[in-house]
Amino acid sequence: MKHSMKYAAMAALAAMCLSCTTKQPNPLAKEILNNPDLQVVDSMGRSILSQGFNAGSGYSQVWARDMNTFIETACEEVNPEEIRGALLVFFALQQPNNEMIDGYVLKGEFNWGDPKPYYSDAAPDHVGFKNTVETDQETSLIQIIGKYIRKTGDKSILKEVVNGQTVYERMVKMIDYLMTEKYDSKYGLLTGALTSDWGDVQANDDEMVDINENSVVTIDAYDNAMFAIALGYMAEMSEGEDKAKWEKMRKEIVANTRKHLWDEAANKIIPHVYPNGTPDFMDFDENKIHYHGGTAIAIEAGILEHDEIGIVNAQMVRNVQQSGMPSIGLTVYPPYPEGFFRGGMAKAYVYQNGGDWTWFGGRMIQQLIANGYIEEAYAEITPMIDRVIKNKGFYEWYGQGGVPSGSGHFKGSAGVLCKAIEMLREWAENNK
Repeated sequence: MKHSMKYAAMAALAAMCLSCTTKQPNPLAKEILNNPDLQVVDSMGRSILSQGFNAGSGYSQVWARDMNTFIETACEEVNPEEIRGALLVFFALQQPNNEMIDGYVLKGEFNWGDPKPYYSDAAPDHVGFKNTVETDQETSLIQIIGKYIRKTGDKSILKEVVNGQTVYERMVKMIDYLMTEKYDSKYGLLTGALTSDWGDVQANDDEMVDINENSVVTIDAYDNAMFAIALGYMAEMSEGEDKAKWEKMRKEIVANTRKHLWDEAANKIIPHVYPNGTPDFMDFDENKIHYHGGTAIAIEAGILEHDEIGIVNAQMVRNVQQSGMPSIGLTVYPPYPEGFFRGGMAKAYVYQNGGDWTWFGGRMIQQLIANGYIEEAYAEITPMIDRVIKNKGFYEWYGQGGVPSGSGHFKGSAGVLCKAIEMLREWAENNK
């Protein structure tokens, strides 16, 4: 009898220990997996991304900076051969000085009066275009190729010969172009013109998208973080000495970006460094501005440390509350003062001067997930998901009051949300 009681007690104790060590259900994971809105938005996004490579409704052009943000999901929805063909057109339109275009369009659809078209005998049916105030064209295309290879396994594209040179050789020459034409040796970083964060519209001139004699030369975190990410892909796509070279360059760009563009005291990205002197901002302090998009890309490039990611995210949430804008897609806060930019952007919370862009907010969500900030990511993606359902589309940007603006089926917005949803659900499956 005593033995029976002893064994019964031991069995009870073992059962208690087992219940203590059994993994309890994760309520957040369960909520994510059971959220029907995530499935609805993912399906809507994939439907749009299956319909070609132009930037979205209202755009006939294929842009590298846009395609970079939807290529991964597009590879799951479109025949890879079609994607490969679309990518090779970019390389056919690479210019004699080795620079890369922003994007291209069929000649019959080139109808917006661009005074500086780009042509190539290797792509006789197409016209290229480029907003030269920005410095993310070469780096965007390199990232696209890296993501395409990851998704499809098609490494043969690197050896594809386009107009006498392989794709890999052309990417090397794109980097040569950046280092020759855009590199500032004093800071060890790439330059561009004075725009709002990641934007491609410059201040102080009516020629808003092309560098000219009136352009203000700047160095910003977005351009250089994009370069660091591209160099990481180059290392991944290379072997031997090339691999080591690209990795060394990547580390140098990361270190120099942190050195010159990270404000240790304020825990934020510095908007710009001005190699040729700071312009007159009158009584406006540009360094008070938070650059949400450039910060997200800097995180992706590995420029910020883990705790700093949490700090800048809290700053973004606070900026949203202070501005009254819908989400952390808020471009910059506070916006540049009225009249600093021309045209529509002369007003605050319009377009790239404080408009709310899912296109970049979604990339911040991705980085929150990648770095373990799951609760924050889920909370902060919710307004983006809600407005897609409410407005029945992926709008390009949102103004004050959550008013949708621009393209109603903007593929960049769809691409970043589809990827973020996939990342959330993958985390939830692994942690349920």
